[in-house]
Amino acid sequence: MEIVNFQKDSEQSGLRLVADKKKQVIEHRGFEKQFINFQFLCVNTRWRRLEPEHKAELKEEFQTVFDGFRSSFLLFTYSLVGFDSKADLMFWRIGTSLDLVQEMTSAINRTGLGSYLDTVDNYLSTTKNMMFVPGDAADRFHVPAGQKKYHFLYPCSKHKDWYEKSSEERAALVEENFMVGKRFSNISIHMTHAFGFSEREYIISFETDEPRDFLALAEELMHTPASRFTLRGMPIYTCRQRTLSECLDSLG
Repeated sequence: MEIVNFQKDSEQSGLRLVADKKKQVIEHRGFEKQFINFQFLCVNTRWRRLEPEHKAELKEEFQTVFDGFRSSFLLFTYSLVGFDSKADLMFWRIGTSLDLVQEMTSAINRTGLGSYLDTVDNYLSTTKNMMFVPGDAADRFHVPAGQKKYHFLYPCSKHKDWYEKSSEERAALVEENFMVGKRFSNISIHMTHAFGFSEREYIISFETDEPRDFLALAEELMHTPASRFTLRGMPIYTCRQRTLSECLDSLG
């Protein structure tokens, strides 16, 4: 897989990219940069030994605390049960305040259920100029989020050789990847920027209702020339969007 990041109008292709636009256009429209957080959690074995009645009480408390932050974030919840050996849950949080990310995390950690959850991965990134919005996007400057059943997350970084190429050479490689992605109009591709927050440079994620199409796209992108400049060995998570209640029930 490879980074798709360009300044083309992608509405006709079906791709939903966080792309750069001219600063004066964004300022005119009043856009505010957003912080993106992907938090992966697993439940420890002590949870499954609890009585069902006690579990129900703890889940109700957790739901109340979690829902209390819905006015501050776009919040999407995913189950990884049966898909991954490291994580059981993923919370996708989109907001405009880093402090609120920390405040929400602290609040859910203080719940009874929170004491049974361990964070196995936590990725923080930011949009450049385009922004995620709830519901249908009104124009090409907005990026709809959470509209598909499956979400595949891919943190990635580039080899230093990538940055030794000219901007024209990099643009040509990205253009080739764009043409591959254009054939998969039912896959929404999001790219946010993590450089400065961690050793990762980009967080690429793919939303689709059909996992087979994502696998086909990933295989095609793996064979593009640009893929040679991407570092390997980084985790790729497969997530299924569910309500928070369904996610918590899946924990057993």
